[in-house]
Parts: sequence; C-alpha cells; structure tokens
Amino acid sequence: MGLIGKRKNKKYSYKPRHYEFDGEGSPYSMEHKFDHFRTTVGDNKGLKGKFQSAWSDLRQTSDRNANRRIIVIIAILVLIFLFIIEFDLSIFYA
Repeated sequence: MGLIGKRKNKKYSYKPRHYEFDGEGSPYSMEHKFDHFRTTVGDNKGLKGKFQSAWSDLRQTSDRNANRRIIVIIAILVLIFLFIIEFDLSIFYA
C-alpha cells in the first residue's frame, strides 16, 4: 500500500430535490440561530479585533441590574467559601 499511495474518496455532486428554506443557502449549512444578531461572529479578525468587538457588544447590551446581581452572587459565594475553609477575618483588624 505504501508504493501506490492512499486511496482517494469518491466525490459526489449531490443536490437534494426539495430544499426551499426561504430560498437562501443550503439546508445543510450549520449556523447558530442568533448568529446574524451578534457582532462577534463572522470573519477572523485576530485577537485584538475579537476583544474590541466583544467589548463594543458588551457596551451596547449592558444591563446594570444583571451586573449587580452577578456581583452579589459572586460575593455571597466567596463569603461561603471563606466560611467553609474557616478563614479568620481578624487579620484585617488592628
């Protein structure tokens, strides 16, 4: 087998008979439901471009109540963790 080479797979140009999904694209293309609403999905912009687009997306859709709720939940979990490991808070007092 090493002298002849590897066998190539056969290629078929299959087109399904009935696929009318709003008349656009292939029915076999895989994309997320909300991709056309996101600014971070698309061309490959590099690391800096990805961070800039993610930051601008965050600034556009910021919800202050959700951010406060997440901060409160994280603070409660940290306090529970400190209680479980029996952390002594007296080191912060003189």
